[in-house]
Amino acid sequence: METPKKKGRPKLKEGEKGRYRLSAKEKARRAALAQLRYRDKKIKKHKNQLSRQKQLKKEKIQKFKHLDKAIEGKAAITEDVLADAPTAFQEFVAEQEVAFKPNPGPQMEFLAAPERDVLYGGAAGGGKSYALLADALRYAHNPNHRGLLLRRTLGELTELIDKSRQLYKKAFPEAIFRESKSTWVFPSGATILFSYLDRDTDVTRYQGQSFNWIAIDEITHYPTPYVWEYLRSRLRTTDQSIIPYMRCTANPGGMGGWWVKKMYIDAAEPNTPFWAKDVESGAILRYGASAQEKAGKPLFQRRFIPARLTDNPYLIASGEYEAMLYSLPEVERRRLLDGDWDVTDGAAFAEFDRSVHVVDPFEIPRSWARIRAADYGYSSPSCVLWGAVDYDGNLWIYRELYGKGYTGEGLAERIMELEYDDPTMQTAVLDESCFSRTGHGLSIAESMNRFNLRWMASNRDRLAGKIEMHKRLGMNDMGEPRLRIFNHCSQLIRTLPTLPLSKTNPEDVDTKAEDHAYDALRYMCMTRLVNSPYYHPRFRKPKEFDRYEVQDPIFGY
Repeated sequence: METPKKKGRPKLKEGEKGRYRLSAKEKARRAALAQLRYRDKKIKKHKNQLSRQKQLKKEKIQKFKHLDKAIEGKAAITEDVLADAPTAFQEFVAEQEVAFKPNPGPQMEFLAAPERDVLYGGAAGGGKSYALLADALRYAHNPNHRGLLLRRTLGELTELIDKSRQLYKKAFPEAIFRESKSTWVFPSGATILFSYLDRDTDVTRYQGQSFNWIAIDEITHYPTPYVWEYLRSRLRTTDQSIIPYMRCTANPGGMGGWWVKKMYIDAAEPNTPFWAKDVESGAILRYGASAQEKAGKPLFQRRFIPARLTDNPYLIASGEYEAMLYSLPEVERRRLLDGDWDVTDGAAFAEFDRSVHVVDPFEIPRSWARIRAADYGYSSPSCVLWGAVDYDGNLWIYRELYGKGYTGEGLAERIMELEYDDPTMQTAVLDESCFSRTGHGLSIAESMNRFNLRWMASNRDRLAGKIEMHKRLGMNDMGEPRLRIFNHCSQLIRTLPTLPLSKTNPEDVDTKAEDHAYDALRYMCMTRLVNSPYYHPRFRKPKEFDRYEVQDPIFGY
């Protein structure tokens, strides 16, 4: 039986060389087939790429349509959709997801302030209320956090609650506001109570309660510091991870502007921490004996952070709100636009400007004429001012002494200590009532003369004295103020701009106000009248007609 022949290439014999021999026609056919197969493969690839591009384009169109609906609030923004969105839209969405973003500057400084007691105050529109609401969330993640936020009236409180709804629901979607108790309850269990106190006596409703965060929005609406001081006794916590804080905001002025200014503004330079002091006595608050190793140490620090309209880019952008503030009367404009704490309603010296009349100390030339003026009090403060008159007749206040409880002898001793290295006083003027004897003893002036302090009685003309004060606060021919005060004369700087006019006599100041530094300065101004040839160095009258010319080289009279 014959073996069947195998198909395919025949096996070559040993030593035989060869290969298939194809005709030219067959070679051309096979090459054409290979070229057709390559072309078909390439066409198929291009078709697949085109189909994929069409699908991607379709998906992108759908995503952009979804984004348009999301912008209109008709659809949710998913992560996969947002990933392919333009960068500008991604930034827009990220901005919308932020519950509160503090503005750079004072608002951010307020939220980061470590001091226990901070006032954020000044111009209107600086974002103070929103910053206060955000600060209340400092410990919102802690179940032991209990906050208290107050306004003066119910209407003002309602406005503040409406702002909190916008902020808190965005930051904590699961947070609940209990209307009956006006309290926010956060997922952690932390609470923030919103309340109002229209009367000082209502503060006792918080007796027995404790809070680790207490704040008052627009604290100058309270006429006295009683509420703020009482609430400080409610500030405590047993949680060692929580630091108790007190926060408040305010615009200058208002019924309580005087004590807020004294507690925060006059105590130190803006943005400078300082030890808390008692409003009445001015003494630093300290730990009691029961505090053991802390006994006698300062209690806590305060800080004042000034607010400016320019800190709020949303209000300053259009310029409308700023223009409205410019249209207000001068007093209100200086308060709400400039954040000026030195201007008050019915201020006797509204022209006083801290930036103009207050200067840094320097060494007074010994050739300048020296003046000392004093207003005496024992139960009320005594004030002694030292001034120098330059060659142009301008007055420079370079030193002050202010305090209660001085006897005549005690005040004289203190004055002698302060004048140890001073040139001879050419003039010294004392409240004329100090020259009157009330009993069989010496008068105040006589008791001080025993310490080689000789005085001249002050001019009693209050109207003329007030007019001279206005002249001194004005400008000379060179455009410079005729009166300047060294910045360490804090009591004069504090009380002069806030001194009100008398309600019964608008030509005079309110004598029931803190006018001791003013009286001393008034006495001094009456010894060197402005633009008077009687006292002007270029037009000195003969010696016998000048009651203030130096007579005694030892005592200066």
